[in-house]
Amino acid sequence: MNAREYREELERKILSPYAMLSSETKGRERPMEQCELRTDFIRDRDRIIHCKSFRRLKHKTQVFLSPQGDHYRTRLTHTLEVSQIARTIARALRLNEDLVEAIAMGHDLGHTPFGHSGEDVLNALLPGGFEHNVQSLRVVERLENEGKGLNLTFEVRDGIVNHKKSGHPATLEGVVVSLADRIAYINHDIDDAERAGILKESDLPENALRVLGNSHGKRIDTVIRDIVRESADRPYVRMSEEVATEFDGLRSFMFRNVYKNPAAKGEEARAQRVIGELFRAYLKDPREWNGEALCEHSAETPERLVADYIAGMTDNYAVSEFERLFVPKAWR
Repeated sequence: MNAREYREELERKILSPYAMLSSETKGRERPMEQCELRTDFIRDRDRIIHCKSFRRLKHKTQVFLSPQGDHYRTRLTHTLEVSQIARTIARALRLNEDLVEAIAMGHDLGHTPFGHSGEDVLNALLPGGFEHNVQSLRVVERLENEGKGLNLTFEVRDGIVNHKKSGHPATLEGVVVSLADRIAYINHDIDDAERAGILKESDLPENALRVLGNSHGKRIDTVIRDIVRESADRPYVRMSEEVATEFDGLRSFMFRNVYKNPAAKGEEARAQRVIGELFRAYLKDPREWNGEALCEHSAETPERLVADYIAGMTDNYAVSEFERLFVPKAWR
């Protein structure tokens, strides 16, 4: 018995009957010889962590554009927090931690520069629309690895594309990541908003503070414990009704007071202009991004190819491209 087989046998013995076993994966689009050391889900996690799109997350906005300070979250630190929360829940529920971690590491690979501000622009400009979860799936299936994709298992790809609140993951591990994503961003965005002087802890809804807790750590701990109590040895993963009500209320509060707050999003119009102008310039002349061969020979539309290119940019690269195209050299 090799290391992978030992791990698969261990999963069969210790995981919940509702867990997704790596030995029972629906597999990959292209068959691969199995690794002697790693299960398929561990292998998927490793492929994601080593890909270029994952590395670029460190220079992509989470919520605050151009924050003044080193402690604000980026898209990469958000991803790591989601993974930590999801693994804690999965371990307590005896679900497959390796699958959870792989989904968490890949769930935001398709995010644009400037966070949801950039996503909104591409959604308006791209025929058929643009959603970062769908783009994340496109990254791992078609764009990474020089256009060959990462050839991930069905369960990881399903969890990535279904991680939004509106999604319906095929595995409980996918549900865990979807919940962990919301737990992470609501709480760390409160933390960042307080750091930016936009919120004080006392501004948060009184009922949410009473039920969930009056600090970043307490709120995360409360929700995780509630999910575990509500879901242990059951064929679902969810919060209790009371905690879900207050958590959703806190989420709505954040949309009203932070995500749509001019103080938090004061640079949003400028960032959106950068994305819009780049899209139009690249579409007009593919030579501006070395895309002429792609546009000529690809089965994809030029708009789709330009959206892929822009979505893969870091914030800094998008700004430097805008300067290159629209700012006279003497003024840069």
